[in-house]
Amino acid sequence: MTEKLFNKKPMEVLMQEASGDTHGLKRTLGKLNLIALGIGAIIGAGIFVLTGQAAAQYAGPAVSFSFIVSALACGFAGLCYAEFAAMIPIAGSAYTYSYATMGRGVAWVIGWALVLEYLFAGSTVAVGWSGYVVNFLDSIGVHIPPELANAPLTFNENHQLVATGALFNLPAAFIITVVTVLLYRGIKESATFNNIVVFIKLTVIFLFIIFGWQYVVNDNWVPFIPKNTGTFGQYGMSGIFRASAVIFFAYIGFDAVSTAAQEAKNPQKDMPWGILGSLFICTVVYILVSLVMTGIAPYTELNTSAPIAVAIDKAGDGLNWLSPWIKIGAIAGLTSVILVMLMGQTRIFFSMANDGLFFAPFSKVHPTFGTPHISTIVTGSIALIASGLLPINVLGELVSIGTLLAFIIVCLGVLLLRYRRPDLHRPFKTPLFPVVPVLGVICCGGVMAFLNPLTFIIALVWLAIGIVIYVLYGHARAKY
Repeated sequence: MTEKLFNKKPMEVLMQEASGDTHGLKRTLGKLNLIALGIGAIIGAGIFVLTGQAAAQYAGPAVSFSFIVSALACGFAGLCYAEFAAMIPIAGSAYTYSYATMGRGVAWVIGWALVLEYLFAGSTVAVGWSGYVVNFLDSIGVHIPPELANAPLTFNENHQLVATGALFNLPAAFIITVVTVLLYRGIKESATFNNIVVFIKLTVIFLFIIFGWQYVVNDNWVPFIPKNTGTFGQYGMSGIFRASAVIFFAYIGFDAVSTAAQEAKNPQKDMPWGILGSLFICTVVYILVSLVMTGIAPYTELNTSAPIAVAIDKAGDGLNWLSPWIKIGAIAGLTSVILVMLMGQTRIFFSMANDGLFFAPFSKVHPTFGTPHISTIVTGSIALIASGLLPINVLGELVSIGTLLAFIIVCLGVLLLRYRRPDLHRPFKTPLFPVVPVLGVICCGGVMAFLNPLTFIIALVWLAIGIVIYVLYGHARAKY
């Protein structure tokens, strides 16, 4: 049994799958669709929620530096993703890449980690969506009882599970249902919807940057890096790095582009554009928004679930007209993140099932819509329950740890495959090899070190569940 953990999926098989249409997924996504898909996944809860909280608690105005730190880690990993996605344009992302380079055992661990990333990311963002929708509806006189707009459980500051008195987060469950129906119907329809949503949220964000810049008070940026309080991670340089670990959640999504590789029209050329283009655009947007936000309002006042709205209120009457549009942009932004996260999850299940490592029905494709419909229904159902019932305090970091692990494996995979199979055709090559993949491993590992210790414990429990599934099902049925 142990020796089979090192079995690799032959590159020749992957190339054959990439060149054919053996699994029924339709190639309908162009370069702009892929870039929009990445932006749709990235710009969401991070910019509308986490930015203000990271500034208030850890970095102050220097949270813009934290975005640069996270972007560097993502950039190194993104270059490695781009090489793999162009060379092996198959649904499955890091799971597929690790199966080809490091074997079945590592592939299973990464696949299970990606389940943790995408499934709970969709659930987490759905809860954020719920908060903005409830706030928006309240502003126009439609009130949803708190008992039906919050999870019944949460973690307190001591990481203890406590009851909130709520029953179920109904709006969060509603948006999961809508997105699941869209994904069931087809990738083209989902991509069109995503393009519209991305346009709306980018427009709103640019309005905030352009008009908000006029209300920046330079004194709010002094000191730009607040003095450390004496506690590691609370301001100062350690605060910048601690904030980078927290807001890393804001960058999750560019890797979701690679899960759609089997549905791209010209994956060899367009996948690098989708991955790196969306990452670059979002990094610039994040830095500008964080500068404007901390320039309008003192960073100490931004520890809220709607920091951009707080900044607008601080600007006074001059920006009041933008407040409802910001809420609409936030709702739109979070919607697109949910869509891309759940889409990525269904494709991970699809790839694992197609290789025999996961339950066979998850590899079936709808004869009319060309989507992995069973995987979509199951993913949507689990996400619906999670978003309605589960606490979200720790979920953001759980998503981050799953993602960082995947990034590290992808960087290692590029290193290994360059030496083991230098003969393979690589339409896109990671530049400055081997410096970039090595820096990717170091940076992602460094960011991971700043996560909460409780996150590592929960992740280990999750991994144990995955190992049980592999032993009882995947080991005997794996095709490779």
